Amino acid sequence: MAPVSPTVARWELVLRLRDLREQRGFDSAGFARRVGFTPANWSHVEKGRRVLTRTTIEPVLDVLDVTPDERLELLALLEASKQRGWWTTASSALIGPELQRLYGMEAGAQSIRSYDSMIVPGLLQTEAYARALISADVMIRPVQVDQLVAIRLRRQQRLRGADPLELTAVLGEATLRQQTGGGDVLREQLRHLAALVCELDTVDVRVIPFSAPEGAVLGGSSFHLLDFASDQLPTFAWAESAVFGGHVDGAEQVRDLGFAYVRAREQSLSRTESLALIREYASV
Repeated sequence: MAPVSPTVARWELVLRLRDLREQRGFDSAGFARRVGFTPANWSHVEKGRRVLTRTTIEPVLDVLDVTPDERLELLALLEASKQRGWWTTASSALIGPELQRLYGMEAGAQSIRSYDSMIVPGLLQTEAYARALISADVMIRPVQVDQLVAIRLRRQQRLRGADPLELTAVLGEATLRQQTGGGDVLREQLRHLAALVCELDTVDVRVIPFSAPEGAVLGGSSFHLLDFASDQLPTFAWAESAVFGGHVDGAEQVRDLGFAYVRAREQSLSRTESLALIREYASV
């Protein structure tokens, strides 16, 4: 089981409350009035923008007529959601609420499927590689670089421990050639990738070779699909491009990203072949 994350607990709580409301046949506005909220405020609750308290959730659970066992589950989620994760206490001045949400989801995820066409994903980056990427961002001030690098490395703790994250990263072969940070930094990064794959059964890196007939079908996109131990939670999707980075909200869009990931994975080399190619570039 993945560690408990306040971000994931809050997400599960609001999703389950919304599903229960719909199952009971209540429209959002009418339900809000019955439980003492304005329609606007209840909308904020269901979108995760307003946090419930023990006092405000009780009438909600009463109107929804939940079973005693389910009431206990929902109250436990409420208590877990009140905690503060490191991503809010250590980085609120540096990163916005969307990135904090992503890091909170990572902290509680059971597995991640990742696709990047040109860079190694953050969870697998060395300190030097991360520093090169962060320093190149013209929107980041030099005084912020060390802190942002530390945050990126802090996220990687989920790869180890008693309940490690299962991560499968699909990369384009161009990632292995792009001289991010210079030749020495890239070689160190590739050696690090190879070491992780050999050391951790929960980490898998697959490379789409230049020879793949449809290798470039996804272009320069980057996305990550996070899955959770709870069967109450859907896949959480995050996508990035040159001008966008954020949560993908919409079941159909998340489904399409899932199809895109499968297509990318089908174009990639096996684990053994990918490892051999990574080592080949690391020795250049």
